[in-house]
Amino acid sequence: MRHPPLPSPGPDLPAARVAEINEVLARVTDWAARRPDVAGLLLVGSCARGAARTGSDVDLVLLVADVSAFDGDAWARGLGLPQPVRTRQWGVIRERRFTARSGLEVEFGIGAPSWAPTQPVDPGTRRVVGDGALVLYGPVGLLAELKDACRGG
Repeated sequence: MRHPPLPSPGPDLPAARVAEINEVLARVTDWAARRPDVAGLLLVGSCARGAARTGSDVDLVLLVADVSAFDGDAWARGLGLPQPVRTRQWGVIRERRFTARSGLEVEFGIGAPSWAPTQPVDPGTRRVVGDGALVLYGPVGLLAELKDACRGG
């Protein structure tokens, strides 16, 4: 499965970094599409809005049936993200941040599909999605509906 192409990168982002980000996104998107427990994968932040710079990280929201299944690091090592940096809880989202061998940081905000309600949209969720979001994998349309709801107001 191919992910949608990144929006035009910022002028400060070298071509090699763009290629690396696209490769990471393709790998994660393919992985998500093969997992029956993944309800959606969303790219957010500077990469999603076309404002990434050399020091930017890749910010992903991963919606899964069982958040606790992602407590360990084996799943991330399988994605070529061997170095865990930190884990934090942000409300119902658990942040898992990893560093690729190149130094690129990839952050997963892992949560249940209940993170994405549209009636009403949680203000924090609206802020994240409204700041730039690109659906990488959305088998049931949940993330597309969320993006539409955030765009509408």
